[in-house]
Amino acid sequence: MGEPECHSICALIEKLARERVLAKEEYVRLISECSEDMVHKVSAKAKKVAEASFGNKILLRGLLEISNHCRNGCRYCGLRCSNAGVERYRMSREQILERCRYAYRIGLRTFVLQGGEDAVQTDSWIASVVKTLKDEMPDAAVTLSVGERSAEGYRMMREAGADRYLLRHEAADAALYGRIHPVGMSHTHRIECLYELKRLGFQTGTGFMVGVPFQTAENIADDLLFIHRFQPDMIGVGPFIAARGTPFENESNGSLELTLLLIGILRLMFPKAHIPSTTALATLSPEGRLRGILAGANVVMPNISPVEVRGKYSIYDGKAAFGAECGEGISVLKKQLASIGYSVDE
Repeated sequence: MGEPECHSICALIEKLARERVLAKEEYVRLISECSEDMVHKVSAKAKKVAEASFGNKILLRGLLEISNHCRNGCRYCGLRCSNAGVERYRMSREQILERCRYAYRIGLRTFVLQGGEDAVQTDSWIASVVKTLKDEMPDAAVTLSVGERSAEGYRMMREAGADRYLLRHEAADAALYGRIHPVGMSHTHRIECLYELKRLGFQTGTGFMVGVPFQTAENIADDLLFIHRFQPDMIGVGPFIAARGTPFENESNGSLELTLLLIGILRLMFPKAHIPSTTALATLSPEGRLRGILAGANVVMPNISPVEVRGKYSIYDGKAAFGAECGEGISVLKKQLASIGYSVDE
């Protein structure tokens, strides 16, 4: 990168840090010219912003994958309903309670219940599980990530005590959304769900995949602008990783460097938002999770699902779910965090 170009890019980074938003063409330039040097510059500034908000503390959220049944046929997802290669499972109420109790015993105070849009695990059933969890462990927070539900379903879950809800918008551009989702899934409805969650008082999270087929720099810029308008409490971005049994199984994975750049950009846009360093980063690279934290992320989600089902929640191939990525490996995770100057927020 020549000196004039570097000066221009550095000026954009400074502008973003100062104003918290850029014009679409400015985002496109940062994305299009992503380089190792740019990632380093943005990460260094984003790390300082994150530390001003959270110190050197990393929040842990226990991730519990409650079902890999899903009614949808999203073209990127290994859990798509037509994928005959998936060994299906769904957790019972008792299994969920037992795993959350285990997570509580090892010090976790947020449980993230994630699953496909499973017709058996109905809105009312999920609400009843949430109520039981909150009655038993009132100082714990419950986050849900179970897809598109009815407004009434969201209301029941909120009234039962659910604190947060994660629903990635996936693509701000309706045309791209249509290319990666099946006919019958509506971009308009996805956005309406997000605004309904916010209206109900959930701490709401959104986000998108980096490098999904057909995605352009302009699409990603639109995603950043949508997130700026929506003002979420949580933002999840992770690299696309191909999954067997999907139309995209032979596509290239998303870029680790571009994902790190976007984590840094989002941290500059949202100094106080909760941004996870995702399992997908750890799947692409052994250092991926730590690099995500150094780029401005402040949340890690150890997997607390039963060991026998972790490999079955195969939204993409090779998903990291053991070692420092799981509840049993928190001591290892703590050592890894200490090696880069961070500790767990107890």
